[in-house]
Amino acid sequence: MKALASSLSDGDIVLAADTTVAVGTDILLKPRDAADARDMLAKLSGRSHEVYTGVCLRTSNSIATESACTKVWFATLTAAEIDEYVRSNEPMDKAGAYAIQGLASRYIQRIDGSYSNVVGLPVELVYRMLKQL
Repeated sequence: MKALASSLSDGDIVLAADTTVAVGTDILLKPRDAADARDMLAKLSGRSHEVYTGVCLRTSNSIATESACTKVWFATLTAAEIDEYVRSNEPMDKAGAYAIQGLASRYIQRIDGSYSNVVGLPVELVYRMLKQL
């Protein structure tokens, strides 16, 4: 829907992407408020989760869609660490309530897959899709 929101001229390319986090069977979008961010971080604490980004490239005569998945392992967080991180305000506009490229980097034990996907745009995937156009 994001990719279809604008008109195109010949030669134009629209790139749209959206990222979400899945922990177990729970889907974590952007937190509604600080309490929601705390709940999300508590769910991520001490376990792994998946970060999914859907990518759409649109031209005046084609649409291509793909997705990327990265597995991320979080360290076990104390309630004080969660509160401190939420007070930073960093989680408030992030799927899963954290930014791997920011303060939350100190809580990441490891990842399996694309780092840029966790940031919010799987650069290698987008590059490959652009080459296929």
